[in-house]
Amino acid sequence: MQVPLLDLKIQYRALKNEIEPKIKDICDRQYFILGPDVASFEEKTAEYCGTAYAVGCASGSDAIVLALMALDVKRDVEVLTTPYTFFATAGAIARICAVPVFLDIDPVTYNLDPKKLRAFLTETAEKRDDGVYSKKTGRRIGAILPVHLYGQTADMEQILSIAEEYGIPVIEDAAQSIGAMDGKLKKKAGNMGKIGCFSFFPSKNLGAFGDGGALSTNDSTIANRLKSLRMHGESTRYHHNEVGFNSRLDALQAAVLEIKLKYLDGWTAGRQKNAAYYNKAFEKAGCDGILATPKAVNGNHHIYNQYILRVKDRDKLVDYLRENNIGCAIYYPVPLHLQKCFEYLGYREGRFPEAEKAANETIALPIYSELTTEQKDAVIQAILNFYR
Repeated sequence: MQVPLLDLKIQYRALKNEIEPKIKDICDRQYFILGPDVASFEEKTAEYCGTAYAVGCASGSDAIVLALMALDVKRDVEVLTTPYTFFATAGAIARICAVPVFLDIDPVTYNLDPKKLRAFLTETAEKRDDGVYSKKTGRRIGAILPVHLYGQTADMEQILSIAEEYGIPVIEDAAQSIGAMDGKLKKKAGNMGKIGCFSFFPSKNLGAFGDGGALSTNDSTIANRLKSLRMHGESTRYHHNEVGFNSRLDALQAAVLEIKLKYLDGWTAGRQKNAAYYNKAFEKAGCDGILATPKAVNGNHHIYNQYILRVKDRDKLVDYLRENNIGCAIYYPVPLHLQKCFEYLGYREGRFPEAEKAANETIALPIYSELTTEQKDAVIQAILNFYR
């Protein structure tokens, strides 16, 4: 049996009778950039996330850039983040000539470890009248950027407490986690830091028909600045108070996303059901010591944008699954501190052992809500066969 890692065609067939008339309506109206469709989606997104405002933009990568700019993170300002995530997190920091500073991850959640954050700031941070600075580099520390990786929120209670102690703003990279909820704070991803950043890349749990992104905030001043920055820093038509860039969500993507948003919680429930099915099967098979299933900690509402196993002989398992027509993927084989483009930061192999271990041991399995029981059983059996 062939089991793709992701099958977006199933979802499209279920929604095409809603989506196609809406696309035709927009084409008939010829209003493609921002406008009422984007405004409507922004309103629905803010309501869904529990925030006062949401601002659409062109991609999840741009969302992080816009968030950093809105908080005045500039050249040579340091941003504390994780080395184990998609490139865009650190790429956005470097794109505005700020400096990514990596801290290791929690081995269970794969998210930024708050203990590492506290240890770093205790050793390094120095409060001054105009901000927090690194005693080692002399640079200002402008933001903390945790990632809610794979669909589970980082330990935001601890991260926010540390951030408040030092007076450093927090930006949430929630690209993979719209709808995820922090079990301790009882708040959704994007509603805990100063700004939340979302991606609607087609493979995400809420995916557009192309690139798209959004930001969430409870601060009206920040929301207005984000809207200006996504329009080249425009204040009023053809008047610019600062330099922004072009990062507008288009009406077609907004319309598709608004339709899909109605179904997101149902899809999440399906993903959670599939994750529980996998977990139970691997537990029943006695796979301890061979593989570790993902765990939702602290009562978190894990939305399983990816289902990640930690396994022995990962690369051989990947080859075996692909030979047997089972879709799988490696997220992320090279942690960010070991990427060639970040050599200038001076990190070396061994600096972040948990991130490096995760990069060598994890594999993603099919988890989309439309998976059949037969498909899930085929995935499970293929893995068990490999380890026999």
